[in-house]
Amino acid sequence: MLVQNDRDSKPQNPKSSSLPTTLRQNRPSPSKSLDFSTWFSENLHKIVTIGALITTVAALFFLRNVGDSAALLCFQSQTQQLETIHFPRINYNSIAPIVDRTTPYSNFRSEQWIVVSVSSNYPSDSIKKLLKIKGWQVLAVGNSETPSDWNLKGVIFLSLGEQAKLGFRIVDFLPYDSYVRKNVGYLFAVQHGAKKIFDADDRGEVIDDDLGKHFDVELVGEGARQEVILQYTHENPNRSVVNPYIHFGQRSVWPRGLPLENVGEIEHEEYYTEVFGGKQFIQQGISNGLPDVDSVFYFTRKPNLEPFDIRFDEHAPKVAFPQGTMVPMNSFNTLYHYSAFWGLMLPVSVSSMASDVLRGYWAQRLLWEIGGYAVVYPPTVHRYDRVEAYPFVEEKDLHVNVGRLIKFLISWKSDKHRLFEILLELSYVMAEEGFWTEKDLKFTAAWIQDLIAVGYLQPRLMTLELHRPRAAIGHGDRKDFLPQKLPSVHLGVEETGTVNYEIGNLIKWRKNFGNVVLMMFCNGPVERTALEWRLLYGRIFKAVVILSEKKNGELAVEEGHLDHLYRNFPNLFDRFSSAEGFMFVQDNTVLNYWNLVRADKTKLWITDKVSESWSTMSFNGNKDWYGKQGEMVNKVVSSMPVHFQVSYKEHMTTHDSSFTICSSEVFYVPRRLINDFKDLVNLVGNLDIHQKVAIPMFFLAMDSRDNFDSVFSTMVYKQNPPSNTTSGYYSDEAPAVHPWSVSSEQEFIKLIRTMAAGDPLLMELV
Repeated sequence: MLVQNDRDSKPQNPKSSSLPTTLRQNRPSPSKSLDFSTWFSENLHKIVTIGALITTVAALFFLRNVGDSAALLCFQSQTQQLETIHFPRINYNSIAPIVDRTTPYSNFRSEQWIVVSVSSNYPSDSIKKLLKIKGWQVLAVGNSETPSDWNLKGVIFLSLGEQAKLGFRIVDFLPYDSYVRKNVGYLFAVQHGAKKIFDADDRGEVIDDDLGKHFDVELVGEGARQEVILQYTHENPNRSVVNPYIHFGQRSVWPRGLPLENVGEIEHEEYYTEVFGGKQFIQQGISNGLPDVDSVFYFTRKPNLEPFDIRFDEHAPKVAFPQGTMVPMNSFNTLYHYSAFWGLMLPVSVSSMASDVLRGYWAQRLLWEIGGYAVVYPPTVHRYDRVEAYPFVEEKDLHVNVGRLIKFLISWKSDKHRLFEILLELSYVMAEEGFWTEKDLKFTAAWIQDLIAVGYLQPRLMTLELHRPRAAIGHGDRKDFLPQKLPSVHLGVEETGTVNYEIGNLIKWRKNFGNVVLMMFCNGPVERTALEWRLLYGRIFKAVVILSEKKNGELAVEEGHLDHLYRNFPNLFDRFSSAEGFMFVQDNTVLNYWNLVRADKTKLWITDKVSESWSTMSFNGNKDWYGKQGEMVNKVVSSMPVHFQVSYKEHMTTHDSSFTICSSEVFYVPRRLINDFKDLVNLVGNLDIHQKVAIPMFFLAMDSRDNFDSVFSTMVYKQNPPSNTTSGYYSDEAPAVHPWSVSSEQEFIKLIRTMAAGDPLLMELV
């Protein structure tokens, strides 16, 4: 998976051991000479034993007196050493050539290859059609599920047995039952003279059986198309990834690998720029029929059991992407030129549905080091939808981490002077960051050595500084292109005025909350709901940070304890320093975001006008829980700076004997009050003040209650809802609804169906 499993290593308290107070000999012995050297040599083993015992006692005494914290540091250090990722060392001058001596094709050479993975089926019609493409050699790579007698005249087939005999280092890392065994095919093609490799699959048919008609197969020489290419602008510094389907007429369809938080960005480019052709070393084609979409799109947009047949604008110009902007790429409709062959490496420690997407972003970042760029082309293949289940579980790590990966890659820099060194360094850092494991780091080292062994020559660096000021885009540099708006399968219907209106609402909500971070606490099992919450709210908010009592690295769920969760917030505020506000919600509360757009994002929002949630408690010196909480509140208030005290005491006339409790299932803090919130958390320090007490205290200290936005005053708040159903009191006219229990996918489906009353785009999500 993209995130490495955390190992919780808890130190054990050192236990003292009973030691004998007197050392006795087992048997009498004759008296010895008092000569020291003689005595020392004869009793050396005893001296060593006694020394070891003394050292042990001293160590136990030290640990006992220093305490568990010292022991914890010791054990943590040992754990970190065990988990240290070692940087592979490659002796580039001692890599022996690998020559094909085992297959019948040892003397065969071709410059143009089509590499495809074949699995449980015998040769498909699509593969048979690939044979019709003139000038291209088809190479089929098998795995453990491929029939042993798989055969197709004109196709070179590499079975598992033949792959093992080729002598490639990477074979030791490849799973037996995965399409990532195509890595062997890539090396085999390079070994046999490849200059271009078309990465294909067994369900796509090249339109008109001509790759040269769609792609730029020749970049240099007489056959090259000497033309400039339309390019997305670099004017927006906050844009790191683009949905290319919008450019080709399908704005409500998104490719697999696009961060879900970017799905709502469906506006076309205001204008483009241009770039000279010749460096488009990776060329991504669009697929008609079943495009490369993720399981979220597949399951939420399919009209019943009918297969998808989505069409893109075949007349739209190809489009390039400048440094600093990326695009999702796949392994079934992509043309690689020789200068980018190193970028064919499919990682092995991540899920199969994430491998090629991860490769695409990784390769794009490295492509900039040689002055290259990626280009997306109009429809090049037609893929038929077999109406079969998409492995949603295989995409979990993809959805959770891809956005973070893109940001990391764009900001990453290297000071190495050779591409392979940069490539290995990036793989190392990605393993450290948890985007893949150390297995892929070792795999990268093997991949580099195999490339060199089969005769591949790494390209020279032509890096353009990413962090230097970008050139200003003049009026004459702006190129206009207005994408068509083709009929789309959005919600299972063609786009009509109604759908356009609904998409317009999504854009409005996204613009309103696109720079607000949602902090969510999950009471239930995050394994069943964390990803679903991100899918729901990630369409609207800048980011969704999920916290739970137990950390889950695979789902990017952070640890936090609800009773004192406010202690986590300052770190989150610092992490998203550019956010204009932070919303908090518990997973037992539904957030109807469409009713929050009227609220003032410069004010505090909380349930102060909901009597069931907000109340004042008197304690009068009681020693129960309320009394202890009240005493701690008084202690904090007495240490507050004057402006905090004045604001707090304005509404707490009997502040010495009362305090406010708020269930705090939902609230909002604007950017202008973030530092105040952090200062108040620091004032609480280690005092055991409960979240329900701390949050209203903070709010009353930060601002007058009269200045709170009253957006939550109309929320539905039930302390004892009907036991048989929760939908009976739900209202899509309310800004929030409490409570609503979601602890499984079935309950989440019920929630989505209910919320669709206010956001119809959710209607087909289940």
